[in-house]
Amino acid sequence: MLLNSILKLTQSSFNQVFKKIYGITALLIFISYGCSGLKSSKTIRTVESQLEGSFYDQQFTGLLVVAPQKKDTLFAKNQDKYFTPASTVKIFTLYTGLRLLPERIPTLRYLEQGDTLFIEGTGDPSWLHPYFKDSTGVRFLNNYKKVALHLNNYEDEKYAPGWAWEDYAYYFSPERGPLPLYGNVATFYEEGALTVLPDLFLAAVKRKAKKANREPTENVFYIPKPLADTLQVPFIITPKNTKALLSKLYVGNLTLAQGFPKGEKKVLYGIATDSIYKRMLGESDNFLSEQLMVAASSVLSDTLSFEKSKAHILKNDLKDLLHHPRWVDGSGLSRYNLFTPTSMVQVLTKLLEEIPKNRLLHLFPSWDAGGTIKNGDNRNEPQFIYAKSGSFGNTYNLCGYLKTKKGKLLVFSFMNNHFRSSSKEVRQRMYRVLQQIKNAH
Repeated sequence: MLLNSILKLTQSSFNQVFKKIYGITALLIFISYGCSGLKSSKTIRTVESQLEGSFYDQQFTGLLVVAPQKKDTLFAKNQDKYFTPASTVKIFTLYTGLRLLPERIPTLRYLEQGDTLFIEGTGDPSWLHPYFKDSTGVRFLNNYKKVALHLNNYEDEKYAPGWAWEDYAYYFSPERGPLPLYGNVATFYEEGALTVLPDLFLAAVKRKAKKANREPTENVFYIPKPLADTLQVPFIITPKNTKALLSKLYVGNLTLAQGFPKGEKKVLYGIATDSIYKRMLGESDNFLSEQLMVAASSVLSDTLSFEKSKAHILKNDLKDLLHHPRWVDGSGLSRYNLFTPTSMVQVLTKLLEEIPKNRLLHLFPSWDAGGTIKNGDNRNEPQFIYAKSGSFGNTYNLCGYLKTKKGKLLVFSFMNNHFRSSSKEVRQRMYRVLQQIKNAH
């Protein structure tokens, strides 16, 4: 009996001690969770107060931040509204390329018939490009004595809807086509004498300064003397000058073909597509992005078209988008484009799910005090933003990935339209907001 009393007393004491320990542990867990929640809430309130401040009164701003692992929305403002995206459209182009194109870019299609090699372009932008300087296609052609060039397999306009007509002479607005050469720009630089690449256009150069460096309707170029820096000017594409450009490099007999013979076409592959994606995103290269959409269509059809690639990817891989975009070009150069922050975050999340993280972050440019933001609050802060920016007059957007202080990777879309302040100030404010979010998670 005495033993039972002692056992009951011992058990009672144990239960009381256990309850106290459990209670303290639970309280600590609750306090820890509560502090985390309060910290997050405080950050949200701070971000909200910034975006509702007087600076943003006369512009349109949207921000969506998501933790993709838990599919948790951390911050949302105007996330379902449509914005002019500018070059952040290139994220959709990247996704299209990664879904449709192989590891090496299709550089041309060909078919041998008798003693003649028939070829047609696939939209590959790397042919003799000023940066890539790829000669895969040229070396291949020089194995044959007769080549027939078919250039009628492209059905889009040279310029996309909504491109500004006065941009025709600027490097960022070259024409689109089935077989681009030299990036569809003439490159001029002066080292003693004037050098022109390709030299086909040397005779068409006039050494005087004009507001536009080329005539609107012909390949006549106006290059100032002296020329202080390298200058790139788009040239007009015609079957005649495409043939002339290739003829300077191909040693055999080159003719233009009106049609392509029936038979199974083979594909010649060129450089790694990742190298094109990285250059496209890092330099925000409009030409590369437009031609990647054209090249993607070569996998789907014999006829090349931005519309074919776009329609396929929206109907299949992106059929679950919550907001259907108005998507008119591959580069974002057109002001007709309309995308929501939600759509951007959806595609960025898909990329993160489908592409190895290290490979994906390698493709995206750095956007921090050591990269895009030259005058950031802390120049020594480690890289934490991997994102594509998009800007033109009164527009600055940023969409990508944010690495938090705790090592988590967040997906975000931060869009600013219709502002009248400087882009620099908009960028600095965006940077500070993203810093706060990074430090809170």
